[in-house]
Amino acid sequence: MHSAFETEAIEAAIPITLVTKASWEAIRADLSATAQQFARASNFTGKAGHCLPLPAADGTIAQVLFGVDDPASCRHDRFRAGQLPGLLPPGVYRFADTSHDMRLAVLAFALGSYRFGRYRTIDAANVRLVPPADVDIAAISRMAEAAALARDLINTPANDMGPEDLEQAARTLAERFGARFSSIVGDDLKRQNFPLIHAVGMASTRAPRLIDFTWGNPAHPKVTLVGKGVCFDTGGVDLKPASGMLIMKKDMGGAANVLALAQMIMDAGLRIRLRVLIPAVENSVAGNAFRPLDIFPSRKGPTVEIGNTDAEGRLVLADALALADEESPDLLIDLGTLTGAARVALGPDLPPFYTGDDALAAEVARCAAEENDPVWRMPLWGPYDAWLDSKVGNINNAPSNGFAGSITCALFLQRFVERASNWLHFDIYGWTPTAKPGRPEGGECQAARALYRLLSQRYG
Repeated sequence: MHSAFETEAIEAAIPITLVTKASWEAIRADLSATAQQFARASNFTGKAGHCLPLPAADGTIAQVLFGVDDPASCRHDRFRAGQLPGLLPPGVYRFADTSHDMRLAVLAFALGSYRFGRYRTIDAANVRLVPPADVDIAAISRMAEAAALARDLINTPANDMGPEDLEQAARTLAERFGARFSSIVGDDLKRQNFPLIHAVGMASTRAPRLIDFTWGNPAHPKVTLVGKGVCFDTGGVDLKPASGMLIMKKDMGGAANVLALAQMIMDAGLRIRLRVLIPAVENSVAGNAFRPLDIFPSRKGPTVEIGNTDAEGRLVLADALALADEESPDLLIDLGTLTGAARVALGPDLPPFYTGDDALAAEVARCAAEENDPVWRMPLWGPYDAWLDSKVGNINNAPSNGFAGSITCALFLQRFVERASNWLHFDIYGWTPTAKPGRPEGGECQAARALYRLLSQRYG
């Protein structure tokens, strides 16, 4: 059970009443005269995010009023309850009513309890929640713990989260659930035909690698997850400016979220044969770094001309996707922190996803809405595929016109997927730039909960 939850002190739990501006008058009328006066003196009006503990006669907390958004508001935040762990005094609490979405409120509370304390002591409030009886607390804990894993991995700086460290995190997870683990490291990547992964990572003193583990009954449907594991991205020879490099420790966010999703799948015992592939590299600058207009073969065969060394994520994913595709999985999913174009189009909180299957896209959208894990479908617009043509190789990794960068990245990756029955590509950000309820500033778990719901409903 997640550490934010309590199951013992149910009778002593302090009730939290969720209030909207519209419901405040009716809720206030049911309070004692003293409580009404205290709320009036505290200027509590049910405004979203406002928290008011009401005192009992003996000075303890009798109950808590907490303002949440009106569901009809365009600013309605379904994770508003994620603010509570940072607002409440130490104690054990419970939600007093069920007129709101209690499952998401409990999940938000758990997600909002996250703190990253690897490098300094965190004085987190001792606040725990007694979950409602009809909420599946095991499922909520599973999601919250997976989100914490993704956040921890992304928040860890690159000096402690290089390719080898990322491999160790994946190995620890695989061993926990009895998965079969292997990795291909350094020059062995070239010998075993992963030339693009090797090219991107060869300039770093920390050897590139392809992490690979499998779990589950081989007779079950094959679901393969591929995560971009660029542990730090300088941009390579096409060097990023300092401002663009500042949070590039998060460029392994696709790998972190794939591991979070894998943890949920294995913990729930879904009826799938799971495979996880993570190309883990550091895109560094050195005398042997790959250069603009270099040409490399790919695992699948087509030669790739390097239009930009800062479009390295799609290169490492291409070789990993080609390997995944060779065994014709029923569902192939890749996640990566790939393009600035996706952020320009949709911002940091709404990752685009791509698939050629309309029915699958509708499933993803529904599951994302149900989990408050927003994603937005973007088109695999075929006419733009011509922009990837190279005059000297089979394909260029980065068109020079600067248009539709997230779409052309997806089209590039699509060229390496042929046999999979279905393919989903997510261009995530993996980072919360400004703290929001349930989403502290820093590394973020994106798309993983939506995908877990999708897979649970298909293979639960």
